[in-house]
Amino acid sequence: MADKTEKSNKLKARLPRGLADRGPAEIAATREMIEKIRAVYELYGFEPVETPAIEYTDALGKFLPDQDRPNEGVFSFQDDDEQWLSLRYDLTAPLARYVAENFDTLPKPYRSYRVGNVFRNEKPGPGRFRQFMQFDADTVGSISPAADAEMCMMMADTMEALGISRGSYLVKISNRKVLDGVLESIGLGGAENEAQRLTILRALDKVDRLGIDGVRSLLGKGRVDESSDFTRGAELSPAEIEKIAEFMIHGNPEARRKKVQELISASALGPDQIRSLLDPEQSYREQQKLNLAEPQIKELLRVLALFPNPQSIESAARGENRLDYLFLKVHAQAKEFELGISNKLTLQELRKACPNVRTFQDGVDELEQIVNVVEACGYRSGRIVVDPSVVRGLEYYTGPVFEVELTFSTDSAAGSPRFGSVGGGGRYDGLVSRFRGEPVPATGFSIGVSRLLAALQHLGKVETKAEAGPVVVTVFDKDRIADYQQMVASLRNAGIRAELYLGSGKFGPQMKYADRRNAPCVVIQGSDEKAKGEVTIKDLIVGAELAKLEKGREEHLQKQAEAQSSVPEAQLVEAVRAVLARHKLPPR
Repeated sequence: MADKTEKSNKLKARLPRGLADRGPAEIAATREMIEKIRAVYELYGFEPVETPAIEYTDALGKFLPDQDRPNEGVFSFQDDDEQWLSLRYDLTAPLARYVAENFDTLPKPYRSYRVGNVFRNEKPGPGRFRQFMQFDADTVGSISPAADAEMCMMMADTMEALGISRGSYLVKISNRKVLDGVLESIGLGGAENEAQRLTILRALDKVDRLGIDGVRSLLGKGRVDESSDFTRGAELSPAEIEKIAEFMIHGNPEARRKKVQELISASALGPDQIRSLLDPEQSYREQQKLNLAEPQIKELLRVLALFPNPQSIESAARGENRLDYLFLKVHAQAKEFELGISNKLTLQELRKACPNVRTFQDGVDELEQIVNVVEACGYRSGRIVVDPSVVRGLEYYTGPVFEVELTFSTDSAAGSPRFGSVGGGGRYDGLVSRFRGEPVPATGFSIGVSRLLAALQHLGKVETKAEAGPVVVTVFDKDRIADYQQMVASLRNAGIRAELYLGSGKFGPQMKYADRRNAPCVVIQGSDEKAKGEVTIKDLIVGAELAKLEKGREEHLQKQAEAQSSVPEAQLVEAVRAVLARHKLPPR
């Protein structure tokens, strides 16, 4: 029902929860960012395609963000033919429908990109919206791990094209089969446990937002959030929860660093002792000296085995390619050390976790093939890193999954959180197959446009102020509207953005209007200018600068001359172009 005030029949203007308006500055910044992303996608050979915002609900399938029926996770309605329709919740499910419908005419593999708004019927909150924009790229029809590797490399290149420097982002890769193998090892394999596995995956996908303790709650009986709403958990046993939590902790590089730092601090290890523990010939002798319980010793050795030999920061190589590798800092006896991350060593150790589970080993094999491709192309652990803790919450992922994380802090305070994920994706070999009854492999990646834009604004990589507006031609004599409109037409014909003031205000309100429009200058022709065959050009940018200067000074006098000038009417276009050039503004 419309919301009306008690004393009036006027509607109350209000924005629904979970939605946001966008102004000119944000739209311009988004456009600039999207064009840079588009350039990278097209460099990789991807072509654009658009699909509508509304699809048949059954085309979206049971792969919804929250539940598997209309209006749970998606916005749905019934058409006059009683068929259910839904607003798309992502850009991937509509692509699957499009490819299936046009399968015979599309080249295979089919490489495409799409940008558009998606809609989620979820509880809104800070940073969680019901409508937001995504920018996707997908390859449909290739089973090759090189297609997954290419997605990872393209995401790394996209971040750098946007000005996010190497060392400020990481493309993390994992494989759903690896986590499925872990779940299989605790007896949760098979179709009969599919629903519980999905609940677990969705819980693990929230680790960045809720932390490991919040995830433990969701793996158990459930969790009550800040607004007292209860989310039912996966109801695993304490032993099952700890096995999964331990896997998540040891899989994530930063969690790995925290754990090894904790163990090094507890044992008072020094740099030489750390090196000795990593040396097979000295490791056993060094273990006998540790002031730790046997379980802690095993834990320390297990975590250290995931790192190449540490080196002190003072002696570390500082070559140009240093940022190609991921280094994590730890402290040992007041000395700062770096522990390097090696993707191949991570995979080597990962294999030992579930040696007898075929699903798990297949996932590691696929990750190894991806790593071989990206490292052959020069993308090492400082850009693309194996992180088995990465989980994508949607059910349709079947193999490799990826995520781009921005690693810089959200503010300058010590210990402030990282900016976090700005995109993700993976392999979804079953989504198109639902329409065709035959295998159709696919892999893709989705960027969260609004979140990435916020990161670029935080870094100062995009302009946050509104673009310059149009040149405004003012109206002094309403009987001469045709003359003023002719001036506007001459500017437009020269490729200069211009508009005629169409309000009813006198000169003061017209100038306020031009200021609010962010106009670089205004064109004025009153009766005196008309009699002389001239127009006056008032530079509003210089005028704003002039107001800040002390009167009478040389700079003030110079600016005063630039702020306003009269020229023959025939030279209107050239005079306006000079103002735009003075401020390095494009004509459009």
